[in-house]
Amino acid sequence: MTADEPTYVEALAELEAILDELDQETVDVDLLAERVKRASELVQLCRSRIQAAEIVVTKIIDGLDDPNSM
Repeated sequence: MTADEPTYVEALAELEAILDELDQETVDVDLLAERVKRASELVQLCRSRIQAAEIVVTKIIDGLDDPNSM
C-alpha cells in the first residue's frame, strides 16, 4: 500500500458512495464514465487487499499446523 492509496475501509466507503451516486436518477452523464472507471479501480484495490490478507492468514494457519514452526 502506498501513501496515496486509500485503506480498504476508505476504498469501500468511496465505492459505496459512487454506487449511491450512480443509483440516483439525476446522475451526471458527463461524469458517468469517470465514476465507473474509479469504481473499477476501487474494486481492484479491494480485491488485491483481500487476496493479500488471505495469503497472510493461510501462512499463519499453515504455521500453526506445522510442529516444526515453533
